[in-house]
Amino acid sequence: MAATIARRSRPELGHSGLAAQQGFLSPEALIQKWTGSSKGDAYKLVAVGTMMADAEAAEKLVEEAVSALDADAAEVAAFVATVPWQAPIARDVTAGTLSVDAAESIRAGLGQIDAAVTAEKLAAALEALLVEASSLNADQVFTRARRMRDTLAEAGIAAREKQAYDDRYLRVYRLNNGNVRLNGLFSPEDGEVVLSTFDSITAPRRGGVRFVDTERAVWAKKMQDDPRSNEQIAADSLLQLLKIAGEADPGRVFGGRRPSVRVIVTEKALESGEAGQSGQVDQSGQTEQVNEHGPGKPAAHGQIEGNPVPISQESIDRLLCETGSRGITFDADGQIINVGRDERLFTEAQRAAMAVRDGGCLWIDCDRPPAWSEAHHINEWFKDNGHTDLADGVLLCHPHHLLLHNQHWTIIRTGTQYWLRPPAEVDPEQTRIALPSKRAEL
Repeated sequence: MAATIARRSRPELGHSGLAAQQGFLSPEALIQKWTGSSKGDAYKLVAVGTMMADAEAAEKLVEEAVSALDADAAEVAAFVATVPWQAPIARDVTAGTLSVDAAESIRAGLGQIDAAVTAEKLAAALEALLVEASSLNADQVFTRARRMRDTLAEAGIAAREKQAYDDRYLRVYRLNNGNVRLNGLFSPEDGEVVLSTFDSITAPRRGGVRFVDTERAVWAKKMQDDPRSNEQIAADSLLQLLKIAGEADPGRVFGGRRPSVRVIVTEKALESGEAGQSGQVDQSGQTEQVNEHGPGKPAAHGQIEGNPVPISQESIDRLLCETGSRGITFDADGQIINVGRDERLFTEAQRAAMAVRDGGCLWIDCDRPPAWSEAHHINEWFKDNGHTDLADGVLLCHPHHLLLHNQHWTIIRTGTQYWLRPPAEVDPEQTRIALPSKRAEL
């Protein structure tokens, strides 16, 4: 119906179009009024409906050609080639096995045909994506589809990265009441530095790291007891940073501790001149690489940790030159090599390695990034004589870490696979739930 409304309201019809006759500027506005839905939902209905209508019309032509007695093989093949590559999406929506939201996520994520990405390539990617779509929500489907598109069109990554950088701005202006307002937009890479800075400032307010160092613990306690809101603390911190920068010696070269922003890239890809999927550029001063001996084909790009937008080979080369690198080695089974029981707490290097492996909180459907996560011993240190080994530690965000201990959930490891076992009062069978890495490449 949305496709029909859009077709009968197409721009070339002018004021005689259906939406215009009803007093609306677009078919989406008409649909929003009639259905009571949001503007975004109306756009999705039109986009998916139009895609379905085009696919159905093309498939009908193919059926007519095949049924015609005088149609030869060449003519049938020509008709088949006219079927849009999105046709399987339309079939699944019609069958009720794919939601409109998921269909729009796939359509938008995989994008359109261009010189580098043919219909055949998109169709192959779509076939693989539809197999996974039933177990993913619409946001996850879009992320997966976008990653597939990035793999198909590496040149597009650099172009989008440049556009995002060119779009940056910071506007500072005075309001009528004398207050000063800031409004800005940063590229993903620069934006992660900003986010990391303010996350580190307000971390104690969000149940962040528990500090062992006495001075840092006192600072965290003061931050938790601070009567200011997080937004007020962020505003005051920005002002303090500007004052420090303004008073700094212009001849001094700053170094040392920086906001931690990691970029994933394999050592194998770096050696071949291509950025890959599993090592890290850490803007606190190091790039972490993974010596990947297991299976897997590296993609020619990297990814900022905690951000779905990939970065190009050029950016990785620049960050490597600026910050150096740190290696994290996996064994043949994809497991990080153990460090031993030298310390009760996981070291900074171990936590960084777990961030690469787990990709964030390992709890089902949790999207908290590594920076918001804590290291959990699968085998408790005292009760189970647990080792502070990477294989026996996983990342959990603070709320899920508390839930696990307080509600008596457990995490089990079998080889390189981790499982979540619910308590008997939640599931009498205590059926294990797989906990795959949030790092899709692993």
